[in-house]
Amino acid sequence: MTALVIPSAHDQTITFAQVAVPNVAADELLVEVKAVGVGIHDSYFLPRERSYPFPIGIEAAGVVAQIGSAVIGYVPGDRIAFISMMQPKGGVWAQYAAVRSDSLILAIPEGMSFEQAAAMPVAGNTTLRALHALSAIGEGSSVFVAGASGAIGTFALQLARARGWRVAGVDGAMAVQPQTTGDSARVVKQGGTVVTISGDTETPPGVKVTGLAYDLDVQEELLALMDDVAAGRLQLVIEHVYPFSDALNALAKVQTRHARGKSVLSLA
Repeated sequence: MTALVIPSAHDQTITFAQVAVPNVAADELLVEVKAVGVGIHDSYFLPRERSYPFPIGIEAAGVVAQIGSAVIGYVPGDRIAFISMMQPKGGVWAQYAAVRSDSLILAIPEGMSFEQAAAMPVAGNTTLRALHALSAIGEGSSVFVAGASGAIGTFALQLARARGWRVAGVDGAMAVQPQTTGDSARVVKQGGTVVTISGDTETPPGVKVTGLAYDLDVQEELLALMDDVAAGRLQLVIEHVYPFSDALNALAKVQTRHARGKSVLSLA
């Protein structure tokens, strides 16, 4: 199969290669990948132990082609979107991917394309966890989103408004891009909260800085989010759909951190 890979431990230059279709363990699904969500994380979210050539990528949508002997709840032919990361067998920038059954796996609702579905898991999951971290903010409060033009930010703006928050600033803030936590904190009132998505550690006085609410299970909320997109109640902003052959340009584009929505690769 064709995959976008890191060739070896001595050559980290990402390139296309022909690699074997991964074998499926008892607790894994083999997915025929139809579309891939492109993110800044794709080239560096890598397991410590990995075999080469190693396909990159963590977020995709496709069709279940095979299931392991211990997998329940899925059958070949199911349309799914998923996050698969830190797996020694490799990531999802490939024609097929092996996905652990305990990964974040989402049934694609009727009417949603593979390209739309591939754009949802990371941005939706991250946004929901960030909003939970701001749950102390009441209806009618205001929130500032630093980095609101990207996939996470465009979701955050819509969902914040749906919660009755004014999207401007000062009761709470969401710092999406790196090095925006400090600036975000300066528009938050004393006692307010900044959720840092990028992991910045700057802690200004009088403002609470927190990370995502990783302890919460947001899968059902994320499925509802996908239903809302499929039904047209929520806008999913896709900046560009690239053919898989143009994957390197897609990766270079997201690495500029100047986004107007989500970039997606199409393998269909």
